[in-house]
Amino acid sequence: MQYHIQAPRQLNTTIKLPASKSISNRALIIHALSGGKILPENLSDCDDTEVIIHALQHNPYEIDIKAAGTAMRFMTAYLSVKKGEEHVLTGTERMKHRPIGVLVDALRRLGADISYVGEEGFPPLRIKGRNLQGGLLEVPGNISSQYISALLMIGPVLDQGLTLKLKGDIISRPYIDLTLWTMREFGAYADWSDFETITVDPKPYQEREYYIENDWSAASYWYEMMALTDHDDDEIRLTGLMDGSKQGDSSVRYIFSLLGIKTQFETKQEGIPTTVTLRHSHHCVPRLEYDFTNSPDLAQTFIVCCALKNVHFHFRGLSTLKIKETDRIEAMKTEMRKLGYVIHDVNDSELYWDGERCEPSMQMGIDTYEDHRMALSIAPAAFKTEGLLINNPKVVSKSYPHFWDDLKKAQFIIVEK
Repeated sequence: MQYHIQAPRQLNTTIKLPASKSISNRALIIHALSGGKILPENLSDCDDTEVIIHALQHNPYEIDIKAAGTAMRFMTAYLSVKKGEEHVLTGTERMKHRPIGVLVDALRRLGADISYVGEEGFPPLRIKGRNLQGGLLEVPGNISSQYISALLMIGPVLDQGLTLKLKGDIISRPYIDLTLWTMREFGAYADWSDFETITVDPKPYQEREYYIENDWSAASYWYEMMALTDHDDDEIRLTGLMDGSKQGDSSVRYIFSLLGIKTQFETKQEGIPTTVTLRHSHHCVPRLEYDFTNSPDLAQTFIVCCALKNVHFHFRGLSTLKIKETDRIEAMKTEMRKLGYVIHDVNDSELYWDGERCEPSMQMGIDTYEDHRMALSIAPAAFKTEGLLINNPKVVSKSYPHFWDDLKKAQFIIVEK
């Protein structure tokens, strides 16, 4: 399937964003560990969250999490502490080539019974749940925050709790903080005891009613669209966001302020979802340097946006992009050439654009590599690109299932080829 996308001449719309996938997935695991019966409200309806809901509600022997990396990491730890249960945890072919060894090794040091069904270090996994003692555990700080979050969330149900020491540079700290915050929302005692150590007491979770905030990652694509429009009176209203959000990607509002987009909250009352309005400020930097270590999922959005706005950039902290749904560094270099922009990489962790152009080539369309963020980040390029074609557009269901419907609501013309 292929979509031909034509942007509207002007942009004035109100969008109900999807619920936060990051918070939904954390809240579901914690809710299950609490023994709760009332699911959190406003759960994400994306693929990644639905596979967790299905696994928790139906508890099959073989759990297929498809392409959901978060679900693979979180469920690996969760199933390790489900005493008396045995499961095989598997996924797509791409998932079977995404490394899981660091997490498995850490869980084994805590006493977990996990074996590899196929290739060592990769899914599928056979997991036999048991009581784990917990205690002190050391892991590298530069591993995926999803590994760290998976370990932290089972901390309260370990006999001795968990003292997690992160060695070396710590990446994606906001995602770790989001996990700790969500755990505390359910009654856990979990916090940093020093700059590199997190302490989780063996204090059981408490069931509670819980409401999920909408997704700042999804908001980033609407910020991108706003930045690529040319009309002074364009305006986008995004519902269900919070000022002071714990989501790491809420930093998007600060970064886009450098690209000429101002953000206004209808109310700034903490913990209350509100409407955010985006408008032009007309103050755009000529060059953007930024370290995405703490928010790697925003990188693709800014690569596309900056190039199309002719803002030269140098982005660092991108090492985790190599092991996402696809190798996002290589994918972005390849697809940006189709739009006419030559992006360069350094040390598999940096990307820069110094203004170099090439002949655009849209005949075959933009490939999405089974990666939702490829489609989501490149679709706004329709404001600057005639005849934009997106291949396999349904891939957005992984995090933002109604994205194309929202574009149509905003008066985009989308034709299936």
